[in-house]
Amino acid sequence: MSKKPTVTRTETLARTRLFHVEKVGLLFANGTEVEYERLRSPGGGAVLIIPLLDRETIILIREYVAGTERYELSFPKGVIESGETAQRAAHREMKEEIGYGARQLKTLKVLSVAPGYSDYQTHIVLAAELYPEKLPGDEPEDIEVLPWSLHELDQLMQRDDFVEARSIAALFLLQQELGN
Repeated sequence: MSKKPTVTRTETLARTRLFHVEKVGLLFANGTEVEYERLRSPGGGAVLIIPLLDRETIILIREYVAGTERYELSFPKGVIESGETAQRAAHREMKEEIGYGARQLKTLKVLSVAPGYSDYQTHIVLAAELYPEKLPGDEPEDIEVLPWSLHELDQLMQRDDFVEARSIAALFLLQQELGN
């Protein structure tokens, strides 16, 4: 295993509510010096929740996403707020986005979105034994809630509006968890 490079300097290039862009100088063991830019996460990362309505049904949401400027299907998700655990954030986000709480929450995996330039992590949380409970959310419009049969995953994967990599990875993790 190679020795990790030494960080020789960091400089903030930009900071917003969501992003902190840094320039980082690295010195590798072989003497090579390089500069990279990276996105630093402003907190505990995010959660993406797989709500399991029953053994054969998941819950998806359809909402407008600014990055692609369209409505897309995905799992409920949100930022882990200061002082929250991933499971507490998952529970809160479910109540805000789909109107359900869960008696069982299990973190399946923590994913990196783009580790080459970002330290942002997403906790994939399986939620089971759901019960109705709604909290007010911070969304600019109501989120469409869509129950989806696990027997129709092929149709889901073929949709042009189901493209988020974290949601696709979550389906794979769910299938592993359920033994499918």
